[in-house]
Amino acid sequence: MKILRKIICVIVCTAVFLLPLNVCAESGGNADESENSVSTAPKAAVIMEAGTGQILYSVNAQDKLPMASITKIMSLLVLSDFIDSGELQLTDTVKASSYASSAEGSVIWLEAGEKMTAAELLEAVIVSSANDACIALAEHTAGSEAQFVKLMNKRAKTMGLKNTKFTGCVGFDDDGHYSSAEDIAIMTAELMEKEYYRGWLLTWLDYLRGGETQLLNTNKLVRYYDGILGGKTGTTDGAGCCLAACAERGNMRLVAVVLGCGEDPERFDRAEELLDHGFSGFERFTPEIDSRELKPIPVDRGEFSTVQPTVEHKGEDCIIKKGRSGSIKYEYTFVEKVEAPVEKGQFLGEYLVTLDGVEVFRSDIVAKEKVRRMSFGMYLLRVLSEIIAF
Repeated sequence: MKILRKIICVIVCTAVFLLPLNVCAESGGNADESENSVSTAPKAAVIMEAGTGQILYSVNAQDKLPMASITKIMSLLVLSDFIDSGELQLTDTVKASSYASSAEGSVIWLEAGEKMTAAELLEAVIVSSANDACIALAEHTAGSEAQFVKLMNKRAKTMGLKNTKFTGCVGFDDDGHYSSAEDIAIMTAELMEKEYYRGWLLTWLDYLRGGETQLLNTNKLVRYYDGILGGKTGTTDGAGCCLAACAERGNMRLVAVVLGCGEDPERFDRAEELLDHGFSGFERFTPEIDSRELKPIPVDRGEFSTVQPTVEHKGEDCIIKKGRSGSIKYEYTFVEKVEAPVEKGQFLGEYLVTLDGVEVFRSDIVAKEKVRRMSFGMYLLRVLSEIIAF
């Protein structure tokens, strides 16, 4: 059986390399794209700066759409939680179940009962989007794929992803399985923080089983795009050709996501255009704080008559159009007064930074220190001091 699988593997790999470029060659879920697929604009696209979370460009970025194997970004994040907690070691031995070995689509042909290290299976998931490897890891860490999917949805909720829901860990088409370009950008940005994945995310070609099994990265950008950090492709009949890619140049790290492309080259072309647009058109900028604008706020019935306001997130950067820092405008708004007690960090107003009328940065203005409510004794002392002064 294993010999037959190896023969099939050789035939399939040869066929993939011979396919015309306008056919999606990677199946993240249940089927490949049709050879007659017609080039269309992406159904959704977004470019986000990872450090600030700012969206620099978007089209239908919050639409709920199928995402194919981009699903595995969240699978890898959940697995990273097990790694970070020490519950999963890269050297752990993982035994494939019959269910994992029966997975279809992109696979490394795991046999039921076959053992591999967690590191080998993770590489198979990241480099060649292996469905069987992903399921094997899900079962090993959570007990079953169903339990693992619960962790995926729980993590999505924790991350504030409002347009994402998972029904599986690999990306098969399903009506209840979806995400949005913006949510995927957030997931991708967090994935890039996991240093132990970095080498595999940039691997173009590698082998398992002593050279018997080839792993070929379907993300072509890792071969040539300047500053690329990695990403994830996905392809099914329902999702079309999808891509999430991250690159870094200087002090900016950008994430580009395209969903629902009609052809394989199109997703790479669109993602490259988005990244180029971000790097050439935007720059990192640190808003200025004018201390003269931060005048003390009156406090009623407090031990002190005023409280000093401060910008909560001062010193944080934002992303603006390149060369436009001279056109930045600042707005400060404050409450008229507050009543004691005043807690440190209590809301007192808002600090807004705009460019051409568009918000680029916002922060609360808060109390710099605590102000207690005046007691009767404190009130009496204040009255007496005023009488004596008079």
